[in-house]
Amino acid sequence: MKIILLGACGRMGKNVTELCAETGDTIVCGVDRFPSPMPFPVYPSFAEVAEQAEVVIDFSSAENLAERLNYCKAHKLPILLAATGYSDCDLALIDSFAKEIPIFKTGNLSLGVNLLQLLAKKAAAALSDFDAEIIERHHNQKKDAPSGTALMLAQSVNEGFGNGKEFLYGRQGLTGARKNSEIGIHAVRGGNIVGEHEVMFAGTDEIVTLSHSARSRKVFASGALKAAAWLIGKPAGLYDMSDLLAGIVS
Repeated sequence: MKIILLGACGRMGKNVTELCAETGDTIVCGVDRFPSPMPFPVYPSFAEVAEQAEVVIDFSSAENLAERLNYCKAHKLPILLAATGYSDCDLALIDSFAKEIPIFKTGNLSLGVNLLQLLAKKAAAALSDFDAEIIERHHNQKKDAPSGTALMLAQSVNEGFGNGKEFLYGRQGLTGARKNSEIGIHAVRGGNIVGEHEVMFAGTDEIVTLSHSARSRKVFASGALKAAAWLIGKPAGLYDMSDLLAGIVS
């Protein structure tokens, strides 16, 4: 593949760069608000990009979303959105552009996490009278909370429960007894934790816990390249890991 890499100089950008050296994929250029030396040209904005590519991989942030989507629309390029922290307005913008170009959006590119998402949904359907709580842990530099993955998991659990629950983000003070309508979501930040997610179903006298722990960011870089390769040639639309994994798990 020929790739334009957003957030090229960040942690994930560097992981993708290292993996491309092994896979033979080519990063034709990068875009980063704070350019630093990389094995390819890096520009502060799309206005300076002249290289030809087949796909855009975005590991930057929710900022300047319209700029990258407009670029992809103008150049008829598919884009993989691997950032998190999108607002409701951002999500509406993504839906709008998905009518014009192929967009792959996911809060987590790990195969294991997406399997966890599927299992959590099935568990919720089977444990309808249990309380569900989601705990996510990340490094101390992560800017958004809860993580996009935690929100993905919460949505899957809610679907398993029949979409009748409300999300509660942490607890403080005299909150009273836990409501049956809640799905609790809790964010922990510290050290250099790559990413840990736990879905707990607590019933009377028993607890069922599903969890995933990422030990390095290479799992996300590998997922990004697989998703980007899969996205090339797809018609306009909004895709996610469930489309990529269709047929692997039934």
